[in-house]
Amino acid sequence: MTYSPGKNASDRTPTPEPPGTADRAQQRPGAMPVHKYRRYEPFRLPDRTWPDRVPERAPTWCSVDLRDGNQALLEPMDIERKRVMYDLLVRLGFKEIELGFPMASRADLEFTRDVIERDAIPDDVTIQVMSPIRDGMIEDTVKAIEGAPRAIVQIFNPTSVTQRRAVFRMSRAEVKALALRGAERALKLRDSLPGTEIYLQYGTESFTQTEPEFALEVHNAVLELWRPEPADQVRVVLPASVEAYPPHEFADRIEWMHRNLAHREAISLTLHTHNDRGSAVAATELALLAGADRVEGTLFGNGERAGNVCLITLAMNLYSQGIDPNLDLGDLDEARRVVEQCNRMPVSPRHPWVGDFAYTSFAGSHQDAIAKGLRALEESGSSVWDVPYLPIDPRDVGRDYQALIRINGQSGKGGVSHLMRTEHAFELPRRLQIEFASIVQRKAEAGGEVTADQLLVWFAEDYLHEADGAPLPGPLEDRSSPRAVLDALLAQHALEGSLSETQVQGPRAGETRHVAYAEASVGTTTRWGVGVAATEEESLARALRSVARRLVAEVTA
Repeated sequence: MTYSPGKNASDRTPTPEPPGTADRAQQRPGAMPVHKYRRYEPFRLPDRTWPDRVPERAPTWCSVDLRDGNQALLEPMDIERKRVMYDLLVRLGFKEIELGFPMASRADLEFTRDVIERDAIPDDVTIQVMSPIRDGMIEDTVKAIEGAPRAIVQIFNPTSVTQRRAVFRMSRAEVKALALRGAERALKLRDSLPGTEIYLQYGTESFTQTEPEFALEVHNAVLELWRPEPADQVRVVLPASVEAYPPHEFADRIEWMHRNLAHREAISLTLHTHNDRGSAVAATELALLAGADRVEGTLFGNGERAGNVCLITLAMNLYSQGIDPNLDLGDLDEARRVVEQCNRMPVSPRHPWVGDFAYTSFAGSHQDAIAKGLRALEESGSSVWDVPYLPIDPRDVGRDYQALIRINGQSGKGGVSHLMRTEHAFELPRRLQIEFASIVQRKAEAGGEVTADQLLVWFAEDYLHEADGAPLPGPLEDRSSPRAVLDALLAQHALEGSLSETQVQGPRAGETRHVAYAEASVGTTTRWGVGVAATEEESLARALRSVARRLVAEVTA
């Protein structure tokens, strides 16, 4: 064994507090009672190898939405909602699905039987059920899966210091004996159902709060009893029933178990992480680098307390690195809608990869970078995704580009011009982008989001509505230049101006309209005008009328 675990007594003594901790907590006004808690004891694996590894393939996924997720709901799913959730899991491509805890509730038993009796298990899917190690429960759990073509039967018992002392009042030897008694019973039942292939799984519940050497001792005792061959498909689960320390610490302990578990080549080392510290995804990713093969979790992280690890986040993290997640995630919004319907709980708008705002930027600098990045990618014709602030192409998971940039009072010219281009086909010149963005910011000060439709309304109000009483003096083609036309328009109000720029945007595919832009000044006041018409000449004429109207309104106000 190649670790330095420090104290490993059966019941660890609390880590000594730093000198004066309690006194400082009492002295500082409003101080939290930090003296009540002890720090985790580092495992110290000096020859760890996981930091030098990179992910290469997806693990085996096992959804526990119907059991671990369901038991954490305020209103557990009825059989109809369970059917909807199960069907979603099958569509997404999960090959292992935990149906429930058949002996814990009538609902779990009825649903397990429902799936089997409806012949709803595809040929490439294995169901999973679980049982605590109690007399009669393993037998009844095995009976519940009669008729299934394949099933994983998971047995478990808690092993942590606190549970041994406060809950079960058992010694280490008694806890180990309990595990072996259950493992022996499960082994005898493995071949008891003709036509059903049973795979065994054992887990030390509360692995994170169990002394590592004792967790290894119990697991290896079970594995020596079972003596698995690869064809037996035995699973060993090391659950973070409570997330008790940082992700790197979890990875160290998983790597040490990976090295020292008996019959390692014949077992699937499984993770089941909870999110009490908010780092279940990171802990799982590092533990996979440390040697784990399989992950149990839920869609969007539903589960006890702060939740289980989110399988969608893990899978999408792999996808964003060019690794096939082996799940069909092409319509994440539909998956979210189904999960919200079944769980009767919303998914956060900030949830990674699937939240309403997961691909959305409000900040002006971000919007500008996204807009330019999308245009550069389009112009380059590259098949490799490379756009600022967007780790993947949202279209890959069923999103369009409409929600990438959303406008509020914090937005700038990049976002405004992007929506005007993509939603309304106005290619605004850069200085016009700045001018219109300032108008939008001023009008958006009341708060709230500004939609693309509202942008067009404001744009039309400021640029496209020509002033009454300011007709163009003669056809445009009769004037010597656009400058002469502008001079004539301004002369009606005794103003002199200069024309800085004009340009006309021709029709896009399937369109007939021309869009013209004109920038002009009177003194130190500079404004833009915009014209839309069926011909180039008329669009330019309207742009000149627009800029003249806006200049007159500004300098005579």
